[in-house]
Amino acid sequence: MVSLRSVAVLVWLGFVLCGVAKAETLKLVTLSYPPYEFQDGDRVDGIVVRILRRAFEKLDYQIEIEVLPWKRALLMARQGTADAVFTVYRTEERLKYLDYSRTVVMPQVVSVWALKDAELEFDGDLESLKNVSIGLVDGVSYGAVADAVIASGTLRHLDYAPSSSQNIKKLLAGRTEAVIMNRYGALYHLTLQKGLDQVIELRPEISSVPSYIGFSKARNLTALRDRFDDTLQAMIAAGEYQRIIDGYYDEKAPSPRY
Repeated sequence: MVSLRSVAVLVWLGFVLCGVAKAETLKLVTLSYPPYEFQDGDRVDGIVVRILRRAFEKLDYQIEIEVLPWKRALLMARQGTADAVFTVYRTEERLKYLDYSRTVVMPQVVSVWALKDAELEFDGDLESLKNVSIGLVDGVSYGAVADAVIASGTLRHLDYAPSSSQNIKKLLAGRTEAVIMNRYGALYHLTLQKGLDQVIELRPEISSVPSYIGFSKARNLTALRDRFDDTLQAMIAAGEYQRIIDGYYDEKAPSPRY
């Protein structure tokens, strides 16, 4: 017969074990890429950060997020010193060390932004800009279309910076004639640097590129990846995903809506 003391001990152990499970922390790494993810004083914030915090909260995980130079963030995910990296484009090389979420975390429109007085002729093919000085962020993928042209060497005047913010600063200072950038990211930085009236987005856009969270294969987190997918899909279906995005922009008004 089980004594009351034994029952009490079992209940206590149950609470302890639940507490341990909920206290489990994942280390996530990312780059500074406003408005999606960035360092804001002592905390990390952004649209995707808020979406991920909510998703992992539903999975009973705490997350610790570190904003790093992109190459270092990818290296940590490859080595397994970080559990996951975001927001990351899907490439063949990264498939070797990342278990990508099957659900898109954030679709990103990639386009060319240029100084108005540069009067560049652009027909949608990046090769038409082969003689134009173009700013890029070191180590960042711009999707299959842009990456292929960049790798081919067709674009003769590429100027790399460590961050999107510095890329925009160089553009506004006339050190480059154009930048390739995510639309919301470009609008965000141009707004902060009061440069919206000096720059235009060249049309058509280059591509709309899906970005994901990639779990480190070195950490054997495929099962968690699958649970994350289910959770994010449920958030999207319930409208919670969009409410987080809308809530962020309402908070940060005027928002970079386009």
